[in-house]
Amino acid sequence: MKKLLFVLLISMLIGSFWIGSAMAFTTEDLAKSSALEEILKRGELRVGLEAGYQPFEMQDEKGNIVGFDVDIAYEMGKAIFGKGGEKKVKLINTAWDGIIPSLMTHKFDIIMSGMTALQSRNLKVNFCDPVYYIGQCLLINKKDAGKYKSYKDLNKKDVVITSKLGVTGGFTAEKLMPKAELRLFKTEAEGALQVANGLADAFIYDEPQVRVFAAKYQKDTIGIFEPLTYEPLAWAIRKGDPDFLNWLNNFLAQIHGDGRWDKFKQKWFVDYVADMAKKQ
Repeated sequence: MKKLLFVLLISMLIGSFWIGSAMAFTTEDLAKSSALEEILKRGELRVGLEAGYQPFEMQDEKGNIVGFDVDIAYEMGKAIFGKGGEKKVKLINTAWDGIIPSLMTHKFDIIMSGMTALQSRNLKVNFCDPVYYIGQCLLINKKDAGKYKSYKDLNKKDVVITSKLGVTGGFTAEKLMPKAELRLFKTEAEGALQVANGLADAFIYDEPQVRVFAAKYQKDTIGIFEPLTYEPLAWAIRKGDPDFLNWLNNFLAQIHGDGRWDKFKQKWFVDYVADMAKKQ
């Protein structure tokens, strides 16, 4: 009996040793497969975005992609590669409906494109800590300022609301204003222009974007900035990469703490919008 117990004890110890070794191997293997290792070996950080979401990412007069997320992406490049690291950041302009599939097929390492961290998206990708918080807001024509004071006034059959395909603006309109007619466009600019031209009653979209369009079309439109939703925006990466996720969260905490995040917010969400209003 004692001999049997001894054999069982030895077997358990050997089993524990092999399990521990397997776990150690798995952890090391997981680290080696991280996107961070790919980025370092490649010598380039590839960032996926859709350059039409002002002021997060858009094209300037020369066709260069600029914006809040872009400036932070360049800071990320410096943090990874050191001095001059911003030159090792490649921005990959991608249509919104293909941006998650492109991430999954390794066309880029991260999505930095003002993406709402929806639970449905979280089933496909992992999100870092929230980068920015927004809510859906409304853009209406100036002639309707006394007519539409909140989303409740728009929930009627004869009302036309616009937004962009595949974004939370459309989802919010369907939920809060189901009686209205919803028209979805390929770009947010098309939806906002419908309101400026008097062809639609309201455009629903993210608060920063509505502020941009209210400044751009200030002669014809005004914004209703009472948020209709609560939405955290976050960067997305492929699932199963705890090392990259940990690095991103620490990087985000660092730029919040040292003032860089506030500097970029002032540049793009305050100064940029003010400059646009002056140009109109």
